[in-house]
Amino acid sequence: MVDFEMVKLKKEFVKLLLICVLVFSCNKESQYVSASEDDIFVSTKQIPDSHFLGDTNCKECHEDEFKAWSGSHHDKAMEIADSISVLGNFKNEKFTSQGVTNHFFKKGTDFYVNTEGPDGKYHDYKIVYTFGITPLQQYIVKFPNGNYQCLRTAWDSVKNKWFDLYPDFKVVHSEWLHWSRGGLNWNTMCSDCHSTNVRKNYDFKTESFDTKYAIINVNCEACHGPGKQHVDDVRRLGDKYASTGTMHMTLNTAPKDLVDQCARCHMRREQFSEAFNFEGTMLDHYFPQLIEEPTYYADGQILDEDYVYGSFVQSKMYKNNVACNNCHDSHSLKLKFDGNALCAQCHVPDKYNTPKHHFHKMGTDAALCINCHMPGKYYMGNDFRRDHSFRVPRPDLSLKYGTPNACAGCHKKDDKWAWETFQKLYGTVDSIHFSDKLIPGIIRQPNGHVGLLDLINDKSETEIVRASAVKALSGYNAENFINQYLSWLNDRSAVVRGATVDVLSEINSTDYVNSFLPLLEDPKRSVRIKTFYALSGMNASNVPEVYKASYEKVKKEFFTHLETNSDFVGGRVKRANYYIKRGEIDKGIAGYESALAIDNLNNQARLTLANLYYNIKNYKKAEEAFKTVIVQEPDYGPTYYSLGLMYAELNQTNEAIAQLNKAVIKMQENTRVYYNLSLLYDKKNDQKNAENILVKGLKMDANNESILYALAYHYSKYGQANKAKNILTRLVQLYPNNPQYAIFLKQLNVKG
Repeated sequence: MVDFEMVKLKKEFVKLLLICVLVFSCNKESQYVSASEDDIFVSTKQIPDSHFLGDTNCKECHEDEFKAWSGSHHDKAMEIADSISVLGNFKNEKFTSQGVTNHFFKKGTDFYVNTEGPDGKYHDYKIVYTFGITPLQQYIVKFPNGNYQCLRTAWDSVKNKWFDLYPDFKVVHSEWLHWSRGGLNWNTMCSDCHSTNVRKNYDFKTESFDTKYAIINVNCEACHGPGKQHVDDVRRLGDKYASTGTMHMTLNTAPKDLVDQCARCHMRREQFSEAFNFEGTMLDHYFPQLIEEPTYYADGQILDEDYVYGSFVQSKMYKNNVACNNCHDSHSLKLKFDGNALCAQCHVPDKYNTPKHHFHKMGTDAALCINCHMPGKYYMGNDFRRDHSFRVPRPDLSLKYGTPNACAGCHKKDDKWAWETFQKLYGTVDSIHFSDKLIPGIIRQPNGHVGLLDLINDKSETEIVRASAVKALSGYNAENFINQYLSWLNDRSAVVRGATVDVLSEINSTDYVNSFLPLLEDPKRSVRIKTFYALSGMNASNVPEVYKASYEKVKKEFFTHLETNSDFVGGRVKRANYYIKRGEIDKGIAGYESALAIDNLNNQARLTLANLYYNIKNYKKAEEAFKTVIVQEPDYGPTYYSLGLMYAELNQTNEAIAQLNKAVIKMQENTRVYYNLSLLYDKKNDQKNAENILVKGLKMDANNESILYALAYHYSKYGQANKAKNILTRLVQLYPNNPQYAIFLKQLNVKG
């Protein structure tokens, strides 16, 4: 007999169970599980916002740290615009710069600016966020498609006045640098470092953003990681709590690891992960800008903003395990001591804080260590940033190479005076700085490669210096150093390995496939992705079985990298070059066209595009692109040269000659221009001009092989055998390993 009441109860139980399951499923807490330390392919899983609890939770136990952080640059990195956060004058204030008038005013409790928009017309824009606090505060406007834009006009919170961030630059509304476009886009340029747990969420197809963050500013968890697990453990265990290693940047963090963790925001870099998730190391997410223009002078001193890291890791202090928190309070960010007392933590005052060392009056600004060893520059109009490479001023290098030095800069005198005074006070330079070897190599002086090789092979030198030397060495025809480059693929430094892959991939990556393949399993994501890019031309079916799994994993990492950076011109160019390496020229062209769509003045990209059009014989588009570059940059010689060569191929000889004559004026030291222009004159049987242009070329380079041979051939062709013989005799002496010249000379002698 069936027990109907029991059946009914079972049905109700099942129903209830299903409801519970559904409720649990819908309200299930998001999980975030860190990857195993043994897995080199660290997770890309993003951290749910719910794992970030906010600073009030931290305050419960860490009151002193919270007080120090409150009001700091991190705390005020970004705020909702209101009567408390907004410092600027919005009382119908007007400010004009470069022909653009900004009118700042309020509507009720909201803050507005009337200024020039992306269409060149004036509009009212609501201020939604403030950005920073001192010495300047910027303001953010919301645009369609999830774009947030930073005004070019900022508030000087020290002098209490409006000012132009870039007063010397006239920017029209259609340019990438206009405040309403990419150059001042918050999503792309700012968000990753000014808020906590940022996901940019850029959609390449729709060119829109859905940027998210857990906390609006740089709160405790931006540095220490999500606090949920930590707080849960503390509340659960109480007095029995012991650190479980869930927090980052603690007292136990090693100095260089600490610097790397600060670096993710305080560094010029390229991004390699979709979002920072505290897994892996800095090089799993970013790769630093190396020492080169326009970020650095040839000796490594700051030229453009480098956000500190790139300078600091050049220093002896970094070598000796000094970290950011040795000088700066970790929470307030303020200096721990005033004046020279800061340096006296390590440097004995009786030796260094005395006129016998610095030769300046005690108690004056001139006697401060930082003014000699940390000179700085103003960026963004009024923001003074000090160079953190901590170097001794070198006026002798300034005289040789034009690099700055603190002595001349402070005293407003020339480098000759600075060097003479240096010698009187200190004698000769008593130590070799890496820049003594790096500068000649970076500026490509003869034999400059010797110093570069010394730096690369000096394992005691810092990674950024060695890697920068690797890149600079490529200026000396990298093919002459292939064996060395191949050995550096196995260097202990991931930065050196990454720089080496970059260089080799630009030579001929197909020759080094077997050397690249092991790096698909490199411990650092940035190196793996660089390697995959170097292997762009390789068919997946040709990947050895042992590397197939890694190849597919890195392929996903690579395309994530491309998607993440597709809001940058550089990201779109990399995508284009990837397809070009694969022989998919149409996709490459589309990539370059998309790059120009977001920065129409990027003529480096336009020149590449012009040459791509030229290569597929779309001469009309190539000509249009070349001529656009000429209009925008009329002093750039290579454009005239490339356009001239195209006209020559099309047998438009007169047009070709006209362009190459312009190229000669703009790039007088490029001997290939003289050579090709002479050939064109010769094609027209213009004997006089053909000869004259070669003679002009020899004035630039008296021993140029190509020009000498062309001139010898010219003289032989037009019956000037003696002149031809003289030049050929010279060629035989200069280039004895080329038998062609001796044979040519013998033929002329036989003819008499």
